[in-house]
Amino acid sequence: MLEILLAHAVAALLAPLVVRVLGRNAFLVLALVPLASLGWVIAQWGTVQTLHIQWAPGLSMDIDMRFDALSGILSLLVLGIGTLILVYCSRYFEDDERRLGIFAAEMVAFAGAMFGLVTSDNMLVLYTFWELTTVLSFLLVGHYAERASSRRAATQALLVTTAGGLAMLVGIIILGQVSGTYNLSELVADAPGGWLAGVAIVLVLVGALSKSAIVPLHFWLPGAMAAPTPVSGYLHAAAMVKAGVYLVARLAPGFADSGPWRATILVLGLATMLLGGWRAMRAFDLKLVLAFGTVSQLGFMMVLVGLGTRDAALAGITLMVGHALFKATLFMVVGVIDHNTGTRDIRKLAHLGRRAPILAIIAALAAASMAGLPPLLGFVGKEAALDALLNTDVLTGTASAAVVTAVVVGSIITFAYSVRFLWGAFGDKGVPEPSQHVQKMHTPGALFLFSPAVLAVAGLGAGLAAPQVEKLFTPYTHEFPATGEKDYYLALWHGVNTPLILTLVIFALGTALYLAHRWLARVRFERSALGNADRVYDATLRGMDSLSMRLTGFTQRGSLPLTLGIILSTLVALPVVVMILGTHTRADLRLWDSPYQLVVGALMMAAALAATVMRNRLAAVILVGLTGYGCGVIFALHGAPDLALTQFLVETLTLVIFVLVLRKLPAEVDESKAIGFKLPRALLAVSVGATVTAVAAYAMNARTARPVQELLPDAAYYLGEGKNVVNVILVDIRAWDTLGEISVLLVAATGVASLVFRNRRFGSAPRVSDAPAARSDAPTSDTTWLLGGDLIDPRHRSLILEVTTRMIFPTILVLSVYFFFAGHNSPGGGFAGGLTAGLALVLRYLAGGRYELGETVPIDAGKILGLGLTFAAGTAAASLLFGAPPLSSAVFEMTLPVFGDVKLVTALFFDLGVYLIVVGLVLDVLRSLGARLDAQIEVNQR
Repeated sequence: MLEILLAHAVAALLAPLVVRVLGRNAFLVLALVPLASLGWVIAQWGTVQTLHIQWAPGLSMDIDMRFDALSGILSLLVLGIGTLILVYCSRYFEDDERRLGIFAAEMVAFAGAMFGLVTSDNMLVLYTFWELTTVLSFLLVGHYAERASSRRAATQALLVTTAGGLAMLVGIIILGQVSGTYNLSELVADAPGGWLAGVAIVLVLVGALSKSAIVPLHFWLPGAMAAPTPVSGYLHAAAMVKAGVYLVARLAPGFADSGPWRATILVLGLATMLLGGWRAMRAFDLKLVLAFGTVSQLGFMMVLVGLGTRDAALAGITLMVGHALFKATLFMVVGVIDHNTGTRDIRKLAHLGRRAPILAIIAALAAASMAGLPPLLGFVGKEAALDALLNTDVLTGTASAAVVTAVVVGSIITFAYSVRFLWGAFGDKGVPEPSQHVQKMHTPGALFLFSPAVLAVAGLGAGLAAPQVEKLFTPYTHEFPATGEKDYYLALWHGVNTPLILTLVIFALGTALYLAHRWLARVRFERSALGNADRVYDATLRGMDSLSMRLTGFTQRGSLPLTLGIILSTLVALPVVVMILGTHTRADLRLWDSPYQLVVGALMMAAALAATVMRNRLAAVILVGLTGYGCGVIFALHGAPDLALTQFLVETLTLVIFVLVLRKLPAEVDESKAIGFKLPRALLAVSVGATVTAVAAYAMNARTARPVQELLPDAAYYLGEGKNVVNVILVDIRAWDTLGEISVLLVAATGVASLVFRNRRFGSAPRVSDAPAARSDAPTSDTTWLLGGDLIDPRHRSLILEVTTRMIFPTILVLSVYFFFAGHNSPGGGFAGGLTAGLALVLRYLAGGRYELGETVPIDAGKILGLGLTFAAGTAAASLLFGAPPLSSAVFEMTLPVFGDVKLVTALFFDLGVYLIVVGLVLDVLRSLGARLDAQIEVNQR
C-alpha cells in the first residue's frame, strides 16, 4: 500500500516533465501507474492487508493502513476508473493546452490521495488524505483559472468541503479520546456510547455529508461542473464524492444504532435525492443534468449505506459501483459531445444519434443503468434497494413507508431525467435536419471512445453476472449483525414481488413525468432558498464578511498601542487573579547569586528607563539593544554560553535591521504627534515584567518532580550523541518543533520581502554589472576586492571600514563554519553559525553597498531558503526509507586521513537546513530593507 502511494507521488512529480516531452500522449504513460496499482488490488482481493509505521505515537498519528473488502471496492473504482480517465484525457486535451503538465500531476496525485483515504485505518491520517483531496479538487476545478466561473466554483467547493472537514476533525478527536483509539477498525469493533460520542458522530457526519454533496451542502457539486469534463467524470462521479459515502459505510456497522445516526442520514439523504432529481429535470446543460443527478444518487446511496442492515449495505455498495460506472461513462460522453460539437446545450443538439451511433449506444447503455433498466447493474442495485427498504426491521411501519415512498418518487424522477438526457443529447427533436453544431462535428476517434465504452460494457456485464459480483461485496456486508431472515442475494430475477411491481410503476410514471416535464417547467421552484442554495451561500458569505468587519472594527481600532495594551492587560490580569485565588505555594526569591548579576541588572534597568524618554530613535534602539546584550551576559553568568552566544548574535543582527529601517524615518520623535498616557503605559510595562517574573517564580517553586534540566545532559549525550544540550534539543530531541519554527521563519521572511518589493520579490541582489552607470573615476582593475564600493559616492565611503571588512570577513565566515560543525558538542550550531555568516554579509553590505551584496552572494535568497527547508524536511523523511521514525538520527564513525577519527551524526544535515535558512533570511532582509531602500533613496535624491 505504501508503495502505491509513493508510486503516485513520484508520477505526480514527473508528470509535468513527461507531458512536456510527450504532449497529451503522456496521459497514456501516466495511466500505467494506477493500472499497476489496480493489479495489486486484484491480486490481494479477498485478503486483509495491514501496514503499521510508527510516526508520532504521542499524537496518535501512526501510519496505520488496512486493505479489506470495503477499501478494496473503493480502490477498484478509484484506480480502475482513474486509469480509464487518464486514457480519456489523452484525447480530450490538445498538446497546446495551458497548464496541461500541472493538470496531469494533480490528477495522478488525486488518485493516490483517494487510495490513501480509503485504505487509512488511522482517522487522523484519513483526515490528512481527506483534506488533500479537497485541495487537489480545488486546483482541478479551477483549472481554467482565467475564467471567473471556474474560480468561483473552485473556491465554493473548497470552502464548503473544508468547513465540513474541520467539523469532522473535531468529531474524530472526540471519538479518539472517548474510545481510546484512533483506528477505524478498533473503533467500529467497540463503538463508544453516550452523549459525547453522539455529538462526535454528528460532527463526523457533517464532514461526510459535505463531501458527498448532501442537502443543505449540495450546491457546490453542480457549480464544480466548471471543471474540465475528465475532472467531473472522475472526482464528481467515481472518486471524491464517494468519500463521504465510504466513510458512512465504514462507520455504519458500529454506529448505525446510535441516537442521531439514522435520523440525520435518512432525512437529509431523501431530501437530497428528491431535490437533486427535480433540479436535473430543469437543467439544459448536459453536465448540469448529470451533476444534479449525481447529487440525487448520492442521497440515495447515503440512505442505503447508513441504514445499518446487511441487505441495505449490499444494495448501497451495488448502487455505488453501478453509479460510478454509468455516471463516469455519461460524463465522458458529454465531454465527447462538447469536444466535437462545441456545445452541451440540449436545445442545440439534434440528430446527434445518427451522426455518432457508437457514442449513442454507449450513452444508451449507461443511461439505461441510471434509469434502472434490466439487465444492467443499476437495475440490480435498485431492486436490492427496494427490497431492503421494504423488509427492514430497524424502522417503524410509518417511517418505513415514508422512506419507501420517497425512494420511489426519487426513482421516478431519476427515470425521467435519464430519458431526458438521452433524448436531449441524441434525439431528432422533431427537426428534419441535424442542428448547426451537429453538422459541423467531426467523428470521435476510437481511443476517445475507448474509456466510456469499457465502463458501459462493464455495467452491462456486472448486471448479467450479478451473483458473481455479490461475492465481492458480501465480506463487507457480513460486518453487520445477521437478522433472523435469510440475506438478500443479487440477481436479475427474483420472481414477481413487490420490488418488481414498484419498478414497473417507476417505469410508467417516469415516462409520464418525462412527457409532462415541459408543463412542470413552469413551476418556479428554484426561486426558493431550498431550490437555489447558491443564493444562501452568497448571503452567508456576505453575512460573514459583514460580521468579521464589525468584529474587527470593534476589537482592532487601527491603533497598535491599543491592541497591544489589551493583550498585555489580559496577560497581567488572568495570571494574577488565578494566583491570588488558587495558589498555595510560596515563592522563594533571591535577588542575585553574584554581584555581577546586580551590576548587569542595574545597567539593563537604566537602559530600559532611558529608552522610554529618549527622543532620538537610533539612541533608543541602541538602549533597547543594551538590555538584550545584558540578558546575554546573564546567560553567560549562569553557565549557558550557547544561549549567550545566540543572544549576542540576534541582538546585533536586530540592531542592524533597526538601523536599516530607521533610514526612512525622521531622526527624532515628534513629540507633538506622540501618543499620550505615557504613565499608564509605563505602569503596564512594569506590570507585565512583574507578572512574568512572579509566574516563573511560582512555577519553579510549585515543582514536585525532578527538574527535567537534570535529565537533559544525559539525554543529549546518549540519545543525540552530543554534549551541547541546547543544540541537541533543537536538532534531535525536539526537532519537530524546530522544523515548524524554521518553516514559520521562512514564511515570515517571504512575507516581509514581498511587502517591501510589492511587485516582484524573486531574483538575486543587484550586481555591479546591473548598475545603470559606474562613476567615471571609479577604479576598473579586476583586482578590486569590494567591487560594489567603486559605485559609492566618495563622500560616503569609509576606507577604515573597507580595510577592516577585507581583513575580518574571511575570519567571520570561518568562525561561522566552525560554529556549525562544533555546535553538537560545543557552543554554536546551525542557528549560531547562520547568524554569524549573516553578520559577515551585513559587514560586506555596509562596506560595499547594495551592489556588493550581489557580488558576495549571487544567488536568490528564496533559493537558499528553499534549499534549507529541503535539507531539514529531507532529513525528517529520509529516516522513513530505513524503517525508522521521522527525524531519527544515525551515527557514523570513521577514520579519515589528516582528520583522524570522525563521528558524524545525521542531525548535522538538519542543522545544515537551519544554517541555510538563517543565511537566506539575513540575505532577504538585506536585499529588501537594505538594497531595495537604497534604490528608493537614490531615486528620491535625484
